[in-house]
Amino acid sequence: MHIGLLTKTFGKDAKFKDIVKWTSKAGFKALEISRFHLQPKDVLPDDGRKVKQLLSDYGLRVSGLEYYLGFNTGEGPAAYLRAMKELILMAAILKVDAICTFIGLPSPGKTRMQTIREEAPAVFNPLAEEAKKHDVRIAFENWYATNLLNLDHFKAVTEVLPQDNIGFNFDPSHLAWQEIDYLAAVDEFKDRIFHTHAKDVAVFNTKRSRLGVLEKGWWEYVIPGYGIISWGEYIRTLRLNGYDGVLSIEHEDKAFNAQEGFEKGIGFLSRYI
Repeated sequence: MHIGLLTKTFGKDAKFKDIVKWTSKAGFKALEISRFHLQPKDVLPDDGRKVKQLLSDYGLRVSGLEYYLGFNTGEGPAAYLRAMKELILMAAILKVDAICTFIGLPSPGKTRMQTIREEAPAVFNPLAEEAKKHDVRIAFENWYATNLLNLDHFKAVTEVLPQDNIGFNFDPSHLAWQEIDYLAAVDEFKDRIFHTHAKDVAVFNTKRSRLGVLEKGWWEYVIPGYGIISWGEYIRTLRLNGYDGVLSIEHEDKAFNAQEGFEKGIGFLSRYI
């Protein structure tokens, strides 16, 4: 197992080369690369030669390519399919194991479960087939606002998309504040966890007791070690279930800038790796 980071926290205008240099110097082993920092035009024309050389020079691997949009958001399914197919080609060239994305939002007039069962197969069956040709996997992050709110939604995804290259970019923080058992989720979906986010969540009980669970403002995402996730238990559970991939720090902690937060995160997680 190794520690990486999601590059989006550096901002849209950050230069990829600068991100690579800093990440390597800070001791990270992998990058989950934002779509803002590496695009098809940076990889496809020269078969990724420059990018691969840069990563090799600084001893980094790519754990995932990020496309955190849904098939039924933005410009719609056709645009999503085109973008994902380009990412599959990029992943194949760069020898990237997973494309990290969303499974979409609830469609108008439909529940999350209905959207998963009625709409997701038409989009992701062909994408799974295309990805399979290139030995690439598709990993859905379980952000609570998407169709992956709870473990019944996880189960539905595995039922309607049974392909072995369709799975999850597992983020325990989205489950923990809902009081969903993220350790049991690892046990249940171990064969479908392709990538993981290392993000914690702080819960403010006094605020919750006043606002109620349906209101916002009583929890927030923080750097690992500053919230309620039991990282020793979580990492041990991952190991026991055969996971030996990345812990990709997703930095959304308002208390730290990008570099400070990532440094705090790797310092904390390194004791468990």
